[in-house]
This record gives sequence, structure tokens and C-alpha cells, in this order.
Amino acid sequence: MKEIKAYIHNHRIGDVIRALKDSGQCNANAGCRNLTVIQVQSLLKAVDAREQHYSIELAEAVINESKLELICEDHQVDELVGIIGRAARTGQAEAGWIYVSDIIQAVPVAGRP
Repeated sequence: MKEIKAYIHNHRIGDVIRALKDSGQCNANAGCRNLTVIQVQSLLKAVDAREQHYSIELAEAVINESKLELICEDHQVDELVGIIGRAARTGQAEAGWIYVSDIIQAVPVAGRP
């Protein structure tokens, strides 16, 4: 199993999720699971000035972006990374990053003892 994490501009996250769902790779029983989106602050270059603001806590100019996480089977990685990459494009040379990591163990949380 693999974990895919992608840091994506907020205005592209809806298209990324739609593309993942439309692909059939992240539907029920397809092998892709635990699809999660978390709002984060990033030091990436803003697409335009409206996207960037100054963080007092970080003392830096930041943008709000989305961190997408999902777990998938090894054979799905290339296709899912391709889908995310195509749907997340902004026209900038660097519009975010996609990372793939090995999952060493996965243990379900039981509902009852």
C-alpha cells in the first residue's frame, strides 16, 4: 500500500477530487481509500496577489492551500498521481507537490472490543 499526499492550490482542489471520483479509482471498493483534504498554509508562490496574505505567526507571506491525502494499492499509484497532477495544474511552473510513501502497516480501528 502507498500513501499519496498532494499540496494543491485551493482553487484547484474541487477539480482534483472530481477527477479522482470520475476516474473510478476512488469509488467504493476500488482500492483508494481515506481520501482526506486538510487546509494548510504554504510558502508557495501565489497564483495572484489576492491569494497571498501575511502570516503574523510565521512572519512570512503565505497562501492557504489544500493538502490532499489518500491511501491506495501499489498498482494504482501512477494513475492516481497522473490524475492529481493534471487536475491540479495552474499554469505556473511549480503549482504544488505530490509525494508518495510506503505504508508499512495498516490496522483498522475496531468498533467494539
